Amino acid sequence: MGRWTQYDEDDYRLPEGMKRIGYDADSGRYYFRDHEGSLYKGPEGSEFGELTLVSDIPASIPQEVDDDSDLEAAPTRTDGYSGLAVDENGTRYHPRGGAYRTLFPFFLIIAVVLLLVWRLVLLPTRVTPVPCPSTTLPYIVQPGDNCWDIANSHNSSLDKLRIVNPKVDCDKLMPGDRVCVPDEGMSISVRF
Repeated sequence: MGRWTQYDEDDYRLPEGMKRIGYDADSGRYYFRDHEGSLYKGPEGSEFGELTLVSDIPASIPQEVDDDSDLEAAPTRTDGYSGLAVDENGTRYHPRGGAYRTLFPFFLIIAVVLLLVWRLVLLPTRVTPVPCPSTTLPYIVQPGDNCWDIANSHNSSLDKLRIVNPKVDCDKLMPGDRVCVPDEGMSISVRF
């Protein structure tokens, strides 16, 4: 306990014989009873202040309060169970959509962020290849292929393959790359 917490207790702040008996949430007032049984209400929105004599208390506050009862504790059974909230008709409150309804905006934001990351990181790497000239055929590099094997399998020379693909580095061919292979049925007379 703190050094000055005894000054926050009802015994210190209330007059002798006065006891707090309840709180009405609708009006925001605390209710008190003195040693003679008279009822008082406190100022609205304040825990302590000038007390006003009243004839009766709201129905939400129990009429008889034990000295040992804790007003701020929720009513519980001996096994520790506390009932669910009920409305004025006694029916339980069931939120629509279940417990996940409150988490939906969070998951929506996560999904949008993941889509943006996917869009910005993965899609720009997919560059559409430049179309092959009309005198060549497109070829997708397979694992184990090199420039000489590709040119030889299409009845062409390595020099013609390099003329048609000036930006292709034959030492760094990767499977899935596309190269343009000279079509031997057509003549290549112009350097591309």
